[in-house]
Amino acid sequence: MFLPFLDNLRRQGVPVSLREWLDLMEGMGARLDDRTVAGFYGLSRLVLVKDERHLDRFDRAFAQTFSGLEEVPVEALLDPRALPREWLEKLAEGLLTEAERAQVAGSGSFEALMDKLRQRLAEQQGRHQGGNTWIGTAGTSPFGAYGYNPEGVRIGQEGSRHRRAVKVWDRREFRDFDDRAELGTRNIKVALKRLRQWARHGAAEELDLPGTIRATADHGYIDVQTRPERRNAVKVLLFLDVGGSMDDHIRVVDELFSAARAEFKHMHHFYFHNCLYEGVWTDNRRRWEAQTPTWDVLHRFGRDYKCIVVGDASMSPYEIAVPGGASEHWNAESGEVWLRRLTGGFPDHVWLNPVPEAQWAHTQSIGMVGEVFENRMLPLTLDGLTRAMRLLG
Repeated sequence: MFLPFLDNLRRQGVPVSLREWLDLMEGMGARLDDRTVAGFYGLSRLVLVKDERHLDRFDRAFAQTFSGLEEVPVEALLDPRALPREWLEKLAEGLLTEAERAQVAGSGSFEALMDKLRQRLAEQQGRHQGGNTWIGTAGTSPFGAYGYNPEGVRIGQEGSRHRRAVKVWDRREFRDFDDRAELGTRNIKVALKRLRQWARHGAAEELDLPGTIRATADHGYIDVQTRPERRNAVKVLLFLDVGGSMDDHIRVVDELFSAARAEFKHMHHFYFHNCLYEGVWTDNRRRWEAQTPTWDVLHRFGRDYKCIVVGDASMSPYEIAVPGGASEHWNAESGEVWLRRLTGGFPDHVWLNPVPEAQWAHTQSIGMVGEVFENRMLPLTLDGLTRAMRLLG
């Protein structure tokens, strides 16, 4: 049962020896894991992780192996009536057909949705499930968890299901992209060559030893040859969308981030969620406590920086167009205002989108962001990277 866990650990780059694995099995035999998922997680991390740099990789391997595993009470195995109430309540989640979903109407505007939420908070007295009005679970109400509504406020639900939430009333933790990620596909390796070619454009500052030897042999005298420095003066400002729907694209963005870190001497990166607003951050573990004002970023870096934004641009249109429309906080200015400030501050800019280009027309927010970026949105593919490098000059 646990061998896939060992395989995933090694696949993620966590060095685990056979001796350490046997120690983990011995600890489980001694019931040091308390026979719980949380206990096993703590014991295995204590025994198998020797360097804090591997903690994130361990978490990924653990989630990949045991995602969705629940702790089943022993009593429930003997008597199904002992199943926890919340498990049975999840069965009440409505399974709506496409026709039924089409009949569920949104609120019509961001202000109307927020007014409804304030009214519900003032009037509601208890828990509710399966309806279309109150804050609760399942059903078609715009407020709550595990239901369906084209414009809703997600409260108390783990993860996105329909990706239509206008507001998310839960604090979420995202992880940093890994700049040590292995380039695992041929396309990304070829894309890396494109990055290298682009990065080598610049002043001839590096000795070309093979070229010097060849020219000296041809001419009969020492003929020094130079070439553009391998990591030259090209300046890159990288903005990375993280969390939520971007979880589907972690691997490809990891690979791009790793390639960019390896190739550009002058590169600075910042994270944002869904749309750019008044604050960005460099460490997702401290994204609430250590944000950098976006104004500071716009003023700190010169117009000669190449600005690359990576994100799926898939969100509620309110997050772009309306003040206060951000899914996780109240923004005084709309996302569109900040995106236009970014494109105005850095004339050489592109947006790389990991969503297949054929699907862009199905998401309104992608079209809105593409318009702000003056049709400089390109797919995160080999061809898209090649076209992006041409646009950036």
